[in-house]
Amino acid sequence: MDLLAAARTGFAAIDADASLKEKGLANLTTWLTHPDFAAYRPQIEWLIANAKWSVLLDSFYQIMPFGTGGRRGAVGIGPNRMNLWTLGASVQGHCDYLKQRFPGVSPLQVVLAFDVRQFEDKRKVYNPDLPNPVLHLSSREFCQYAAGVYAANGIHSHILAPDSKRYLATPELSFSIRYLRGHGGLNMTASHNPPDDNGSKFYNDLGAQPVPPEDQLMSEFVDQVAAIKHVPFADAVRSGKVHFLADAPHRAYIELCRKESLVPPPKNDEIRVVFTPLHGCGGFCAGEVLEAQGFRPIAVPEQATPDGQFPNVTGYPNPELPACMDRAEKLAKDRGADLVLSTDPDADRIGGLANTQPDGKGGYRFITGNEIAALLTHFKVSQLSRAGSLPPSPVVVTTEVTTGQITRIARSFGVQVVNDLLVGFKYHADVIAQLEATGQYGEIKATPADFIIGTEESHGVLATPGIRDKDSACAVLLLAEAALFEKRQGRTLVDYLDDLNRKYGYFRNELLNIVMTGLEGKVNMARMLDTMRKSPPKTIGGLPVASVEDLQDESGRMGAFKGDTDKAARNFLIFRLGGTGGISAKVCLRPSGTEPKAKAYMEVASEPWKPGTPQAEWDAACAAVDAQVQKIATDFLTLAMATVGQTPPPGGDKLSR
Repeated sequence: MDLLAAARTGFAAIDADASLKEKGLANLTTWLTHPDFAAYRPQIEWLIANAKWSVLLDSFYQIMPFGTGGRRGAVGIGPNRMNLWTLGASVQGHCDYLKQRFPGVSPLQVVLAFDVRQFEDKRKVYNPDLPNPVLHLSSREFCQYAAGVYAANGIHSHILAPDSKRYLATPELSFSIRYLRGHGGLNMTASHNPPDDNGSKFYNDLGAQPVPPEDQLMSEFVDQVAAIKHVPFADAVRSGKVHFLADAPHRAYIELCRKESLVPPPKNDEIRVVFTPLHGCGGFCAGEVLEAQGFRPIAVPEQATPDGQFPNVTGYPNPELPACMDRAEKLAKDRGADLVLSTDPDADRIGGLANTQPDGKGGYRFITGNEIAALLTHFKVSQLSRAGSLPPSPVVVTTEVTTGQITRIARSFGVQVVNDLLVGFKYHADVIAQLEATGQYGEIKATPADFIIGTEESHGVLATPGIRDKDSACAVLLLAEAALFEKRQGRTLVDYLDDLNRKYGYFRNELLNIVMTGLEGKVNMARMLDTMRKSPPKTIGGLPVASVEDLQDESGRMGAFKGDTDKAARNFLIFRLGGTGGISAKVCLRPSGTEPKAKAYMEVASEPWKPGTPQAEWDAACAAVDAQVQKIATDFLTLAMATVGQTPPPGGDKLSR
């Protein structure tokens, strides 16, 4: 039996749509026969010989979708994996798009960045004894390959020199595009994904990821790529179309972040802050800003070195997960630190642990992404208000799935708020871009100078319109200064959070990840959303479903689709629940744009504490919120998984605390 006949027989045993199997066989035929893919053939033959049918079908049934501004997924062999071919096709499409977007402009210029990743086949998918073109492939090498594609298309690129010891974080890339007046950019990163993943994120001339319909146009150019133009990196350098980044953009970025400072800097040993980049590039932005502002961050030695395998990180290098900060917490206890701060590999997200005692002798409390968002929104707005520095038409921006406490905070200061964005900071950037272009976003009238802060529940913060993506450097500075401000009053960030809950209501926000991997998972995820859309539940967690909003409803608030990318982003359901006893609640469901799972965002909130309310009564109200969110989690997970004939795994409804 020849290779393709064996694959056809193997695919037949997999429960998947016949058309997907045929596409898989067609792509497999190309990769086995076309000379451009000859280097991959030994590993493909081995996968077939060893009957790795699920891996093969998942690797070949489609070309990796060009999703929210790029491609992200497992590095590997096949069109549905990250490799030089899938990157090259993306970059070629970007070149074609840029030429259409900026007709007659020469030279077109892009800025390139990369994180610390290097593929080592941790999942043990391939045969280590056979040649493997993707083994050891680093983000740096991906980026240098991209520079060769840009050069072959006549486009100049700005990239760190091959011998550079530093990295360009996601927010610094956003800033540098604007600083260098580039026409776009590329970031090779998989953010906080596992080590064997990688991805390409494309940016526009404003330093933001494109929003519909521009991302749809770019996606169409990528889909139309028939051949990739490419020259080796060394030839691209010799051609004069590759420029190595000088220090000026970096220094300007650091200074921009420092201007966000709101309180006098610390004196001597006034506050102790432990900082870890979790082996990523956060030391080159967040760490530098903390140092420059006098915080003298205490490093976690074993996590300070950039390393794409993240060897000394428990679990994943994701600041949303407390476990990744276990070493930092131990060091903080030893040093009596007031605060622990962390950044993810591409340094756009932050995490934090706050000491419960102002003398540094207490335990440590994890600060959730929603708490960071509410705390920093209040801190910046209140500090500006106290100093009489609020802009004329102040604006706070957040998403539909981020805590509603932000809306209450903003309105209490008379600040305008955009609170219904889709997930992703490209939508925050679009708000700023519309204010810049028209002076208006929806009903809000303002300018970029009126922008105060943008937040997202997934530990993302944007504090200046000079950057157009989430930024850890400004965020860690503001969080450290908030801790410093509280310590000067004999208090902690835990006290601050308690105050916010009392004044604006106790909000409990939780996220359930409904993981569905592989091709079968993708089919089931689509079926789940479709069923919940057509037949929504009547009750969730014992509360009646008062209304259901489907953001794919073209007669709704978002209007007609601006393309397939817009439709995919709007695969989003909002279940608003009827509460009792002052409790309000909602659940949002959407598939992840970057990982094989659906996400259910739950929020339950109380009314603000009324002066004179006994502590026991307030504690009972908060406990009722906690109990209600657990009931919602358990019930919603069961309902959602039942739509695809599955039951929740043990502990699948476990919450963060």
